[in-house]
Amino acid sequence: MCSEHILESNINRFQVALLIWYKFYGRHNLPWRKQSLSSYEIVIAEVLLQRTKAETINKYYQDFISTFPNWEAIVKSSLSFLENKLRSIGLYRQRAQRLKNLAIEMVRRNGEFPQTRSSLELMPFLGQYIVNAILLQIFNQPTPLLDVNMSRVLERYFGNRQLSDIRYDPYLQDLAYRVVNHKDSKIINWAILDFAAEICTARKPQCEKCLLSATCQFVEKTLI
Repeated sequence: MCSEHILESNINRFQVALLIWYKFYGRHNLPWRKQSLSSYEIVIAEVLLQRTKAETINKYYQDFISTFPNWEAIVKSSLSFLENKLRSIGLYRQRAQRLKNLAIEMVRRNGEFPQTRSSLELMPFLGQYIVNAILLQIFNQPTPLLDVNMSRVLERYFGNRQLSDIRYDPYLQDLAYRVVNHKDSKIINWAILDFAAEICTARKPQCEKCLLSATCQFVEKTLI
């Protein structure tokens, strides 16, 4: 099942509300959201953010970039040194090895990412989420940063997915692409992620502060 049953007017209402909320309450000062970042800085942020809170990476990101300012710096460092730098944010062995492999590939490519999904997916360390981040933030394609947090917001408001793995659920994937298909696609993505962190939290969501509570399926169900 895809999201065809969801009216475009409902998606528009959702987009408008999230953009308004983000304007006043979004996390605008996160260093990886600056306009002038290189493709390297963008991808490193996404690698570090995987399964790690933004607040944690916010304290760590600039130090990592200072230590490893480019792909060549990662290639030249020892794996043990890279692991040590990643130790404080967890999953450091797995993250270090995969990041090392990606850096080797990027040096071979002279720092240039391919522009198609099929080519990006063949590269080491680039799962669906990071591929989407590259297409969105480097190549300006309206692509969703779909993770468990975005999924939670979309499902609560529009309705639940059918499959356990969000990467393969046709309804959620289709819905996410429809929601971010907007001239401000990057901002829509960030707004949803910030909203998930601040308002539509996994536990004890603050529905009383939500601009969308009057039309939210989750709120409707909790009132029954």
